[in-house]
Amino acid sequence: MIFDIITIFPKIFDGFLTESLLARAQKKGLIKIRVHNLRDWAKNKHRTVDDKPFGGGPGMVLKIEPIYKAVQYLKSKFKSQNLKPRRRVILFSPRGKKFTQADAKRLVKYDQLILICGRYEGVDERVAEFLADEVISIGDYVLSGGEIPAMVILETISRLIPGVVSKKESVEKFDFPQYTRPEVFEIKEGKKNKKLTVPKILLSGNHQKIAEWRKSHTRQLTSKEQKSPVKKEG
Repeated sequence: MIFDIITIFPKIFDGFLTESLLARAQKKGLIKIRVHNLRDWAKNKHRTVDDKPFGGGPGMVLKIEPIYKAVQYLKSKFKSQNLKPRRRVILFSPRGKKFTQADAKRLVKYDQLILICGRYEGVDERVAEFLADEVISIGDYVLSGGEIPAMVILETISRLIPGVVSKKESVEKFDFPQYTRPEVFEIKEGKKNKKLTVPKILLSGNHQKIAEWRKSHTRQLTSKEQKSPVKKEG
């Protein structure tokens, strides 16, 4: 799978892509991540990719023209054995649909994901309407740009690719509470010491009971979270 990221701050990804799981996955050739500077597709000498919004208002808006050129270029340069590679163009925006594990399972089936990171006051709405296949948000809050959402998408989807995570049972796990040594840990609360203990069931050695306890304490996806409406299928 190839991830193509379009951003005006490519260096933000330097540390993230060269450490831990994603670094190993790239070294093994399981995934390929390419970060592109949107300014490379600006037509003027100042490499301007934004402008004032029509109708007035604060801030600047990313223009459709350089984004269109970038997307078209990345589509044309994508090499695949498939005559018609499966690709998805994703724009990150707080107005998008919330990303879930169900989305990760759906998106991992594609050959190429082109991720557009917005900035400033937003992106020309024609990008969402005509260039992007879907618009995604990672939560009900506002970030400075789409770079962090892109990182979330990268890691979540990469974990589902065979070989990226060494232990199969760790690929997709909605955690139950975990404990390790010491069995008893004391902290001070005022003049008294309070003992923080491990649930006795985990010390019992009864694997069936432990499995039942973990199952009952595992966070489950709600039916609403499992649904993943999309704009269109490419």
